[in-house]
Amino acid sequence: MAHISRRKLIRNLRAFGFDGPYNGTKHQFMTLGKRAVRIPNPHRKDISDALLSEILRQADISRKEWEQKWGL
Repeated sequence: MAHISRRKLIRNLRAFGFDGPYNGTKHQFMTLGKRAVRIPNPHRKDISDALLSEILRQADISRKEWEQKWGL
């Protein structure tokens, strides 16, 4: 899987039902029920595949679900 922009990550998480992003102490976050997912700010860079994997783990979204939803 390739890198993803922060904007696209937020849009895709919203499609899975997450709300936000909200301001936190160090990072913004998005929520779905009691789940909270930190949203990194890579300062005009894309989010790496490794970091996306960590975000998906926090969100309890499998890589397979993510790829099927976006036709990857």
